[in-house]
Amino acid sequence: MPANNAAVEIIDLCKSFDGGHEFVLKGLNLTVERGSLTAIIGYSGTGKSVLLKHVLGLLRPTSGTINILGTNIATLDEDDLTIFRCKFGVLFQYAALFDDMSALENVCFPIFEHRKELTKAEVYELATQKLVSCGLEKKHHQKLPSELSGGMRKRAGLARALALEPEILVYDEPTTGLDPILSEMVDDLILSTHKSRPGQTSIMVSHDLSAAFRLSDHIVMLDKGNVLLQGTPAQFLKSDEPLVKKFVDKGFRKDEAP
Repeated sequence: MPANNAAVEIIDLCKSFDGGHEFVLKGLNLTVERGSLTAIIGYSGTGKSVLLKHVLGLLRPTSGTINILGTNIATLDEDDLTIFRCKFGVLFQYAALFDDMSALENVCFPIFEHRKELTKAEVYELATQKLVSCGLEKKHHQKLPSELSGGMRKRAGLARALALEPEILVYDEPTTGLDPILSEMVDDLILSTHKSRPGQTSIMVSHDLSAAFRLSDHIVMLDKGNVLLQGTPAQFLKSDEPLVKKFVDKGFRKDEAP
């Protein structure tokens, strides 16, 4: 049975892509509390993206249990899994908007797909509300992604992620490729979104250690396909684990260390 307050509970998760000779995830155990903002960090190649794809049901585990909001999604068939994914919202790297759709149409897309009871006018009104709540002015709603700045695309991507009122919001490397000013804007957007939606669980996979420490309630560090350390930012700063200390030391400039 999943933990009472767990949005995500992963038990002994193993994943192999070659029939069991080499494992990317090696008996990984992880709990993400409901209502928390949790950052998943680690060196490249430690399994962050593979773990995220399991949480979203995009990959099936070789073995282990993946309880999401009390449901073991590893046991769901594809139709049920498609419906269950509506409980997630995802802000992808580079926003991943549809190039031939306006910002408004991008946000409308998942609503049209999964809220068949709504009229076209109701869908457009809901999508407009989401864009405005994410800070994108109405004068930009009819623009194509190519006509939007990087910050505007992130806001439109977040509005689309929120379109179905998800219980879990996932950020996949949200500041990759952004300059420091835009990165700070995105960080602030993530934090304000989380604080404005009590009870919603946020999971951020990030290479940006400064953002992870500034934004998160909990941090999970992966190493070699398993959890090396899970705890609060304060616990990470106090850790004597050599790899954690090295990662923390390298992740901050001297003038910004917490």
